[in-house]
Amino acid sequence: MELILASGSPRRRELLSMCGYEFTVIKSGAAEETRASEPEELVRALAEAKALGVFRSLPEERQKQAVVLGADTVVVLDGTILGKPRDEAEAFAMLKAESGRENVVYTGVAAVRMGENGEETVSLCDHARVHFDRLSDEEILEYISTGDPMDKAGAYGIQGPFSVHITGIEGSYFTVVGLPVHTVYRLFAAFGIRPVPKKG
Repeated sequence: MELILASGSPRRRELLSMCGYEFTVIKSGAAEETRASEPEELVRALAEAKALGVFRSLPEERQKQAVVLGADTVVVLDGTILGKPRDEAEAFAMLKAESGRENVVYTGVAAVRMGENGEETVSLCDHARVHFDRLSDEEILEYISTGDPMDKAGAYGIQGPFSVHITGIEGSYFTVVGLPVHTVYRLFAAFGIRPVPKKG
């Protein structure tokens, strides 16, 4: 069985590898658009779209032996869904709004394979609450100058230079990074896929 990660995110690659899964990477070109309005429904729909896009791009023979994993993450603040900032001004606005407050991170994961009756898709979602310290405008601008927030939902990454401004989380750290590994484990287990832990 070939495991394929439908994501170009280095963070997701590192986490999946850390767990002991062997996989190849094919970045999804699926448009990140959906009619879903609820965060959980949204990230599951987008994760499914990414996984399906890559799965359907495979030759038929390869589809028979493949499982494709897709993932998507959003941040929710006061009921508003925050994706990746379009520019530095939007990144500043997001971080200013999140300053000194709590936001909720939702990450959806989806796996696709070929079953007896065609494509089979299973998706799950996990969420975690993240607490920010109060940020000065200078601190926000300094962080934006690193370029780190520009490819991240909510304009921040918990594992990088912004980590000094995180006062606590409720839930899985890995969900905030972008791949809830405990959820992925359950998802793959349903397909009979187990990791091979690395020694040492």
